[in-house]
Amino acid sequence: MSSEEQTPARSPFREIVQPFIDLAHASRALWAVNLNYLLEGFVYFGMLIYLAMYFNQYGHLGDREAGWMVGVLTSGITISMLFFGGRADTWGIRSTFLISLAFMFIGRTLLSWAPGLGLGTGQLLSSFNALATLGILLVVLGYGMYQPVAYAAVRQLTTPATAGMGYAMLYAVMNLGGWLPTFMSPLRGRFGIQGAFWFYTWLTLAGILLLFFMLSPKTLTRATEAVRAEAPEQPREEAAPEGRMAAIRHWLKHHPLADAKFSFFIFCLIPVQTLFAYNWLVLPQYVNRAFAGTWVGVRFETATNLNSLLIFILCPLVAAATAKAKVYNMMIYGTAVMAVPTFLLALGPTVWGLFTFVVVMSIGEAMWQPRFLQYAAEIAPEGRTGAYMGVAQFPWFLTKMIVPIYSGAALAKWCPESGPTSTGPMWLIFGIVAVSSTVMLVLAKGWLGKDFKTRA
Repeated sequence: MSSEEQTPARSPFREIVQPFIDLAHASRALWAVNLNYLLEGFVYFGMLIYLAMYFNQYGHLGDREAGWMVGVLTSGITISMLFFGGRADTWGIRSTFLISLAFMFIGRTLLSWAPGLGLGTGQLLSSFNALATLGILLVVLGYGMYQPVAYAAVRQLTTPATAGMGYAMLYAVMNLGGWLPTFMSPLRGRFGIQGAFWFYTWLTLAGILLLFFMLSPKTLTRATEAVRAEAPEQPREEAAPEGRMAAIRHWLKHHPLADAKFSFFIFCLIPVQTLFAYNWLVLPQYVNRAFAGTWVGVRFETATNLNSLLIFILCPLVAAATAKAKVYNMMIYGTAVMAVPTFLLALGPTVWGLFTFVVVMSIGEAMWQPRFLQYAAEIAPEGRTGAYMGVAQFPWFLTKMIVPIYSGAALAKWCPESGPTSTGPMWLIFGIVAVSSTVMLVLAKGWLGKDFKTRA
């Protein structure tokens, strides 16, 4: 009898449920990370969907310039990860978390404070814009350390049985937090965007206190020791040779981007990742303007943040149901499902088209995005997870730098704040660009997919 015949069959239901059971028994330290990531998702996405409007209203900037300022935040965060993502590997998880959140709290305080100071506005070089930019840069610095340390924490605090679901849940709770701004319409309507910003600033402080008390050094040590007792010893990266030139050659040789296949893989995802950037650079203004006078336009937060709720629900389910699927195939299918519904918006602004786009796009995102993040985290040598996560985010940095250059101009041309709108061509172009990622993955499968890591 073969070994395959000797293996007892497991029901499909058990295959899906077991990862949730494993994760439910995860440590208090891991749940502290998840809870803080939930709050940070609420704050980050809540402020992000208002940020362009913040500069429109308080800084008196046009759509193009406001889009540039949003790009400073979003692209700045990713390049910050390149330089500061490895802080978790040096400072430790708890210290890096607290330092990063402190920077973000100060930066958000400046953003909330600036509109009430009577500063000069109307130009990129105005005094208002200078103070707001300083606030953004502090958030950029903090977040550049925050996301890599969160993924480093999941790697440190999970076992082989809980790792896959741990990464998926981290991504899911961030998106659950990103859905919570749906309920901010009444507060924003009463106190304005500045009032909403102050709410998010104090919520950042609450997150710092939660992490400080819940993720104590003792709790973290116990959780880490428990994982090490259960998990096999991880191979360590070979030591760097002595001498400056030798160290540089070693660094270049072992850099993730030195692998041509890995580099192609992460860079070919840039086109489909533009859809993420549209969620805060285009979608809030598009829904508010194209559906003006309807409940969708008035409560634009509902449509804008629905993706986050869906991702929270879908990510763990998809991760459990596809645990044995090949990563490369999931990347192809996921990017296709995410990109294709963009063409529905090219037919014109309809409620059914808008919500079908959001739902189907979210399914595609749940299929591929957590797999990519887990892949990037798990190929890292021991002790370098934060650094590798930062490098893997470099194409995302390019996406967030490129999209703000044209997103504001696209809104001004096809979906202006006043005057007639013609949004179909805008979404048609966006859809063609997004689906090119799937095309490249399909064309490269024979070269890239044959020895690609097969399990997530």
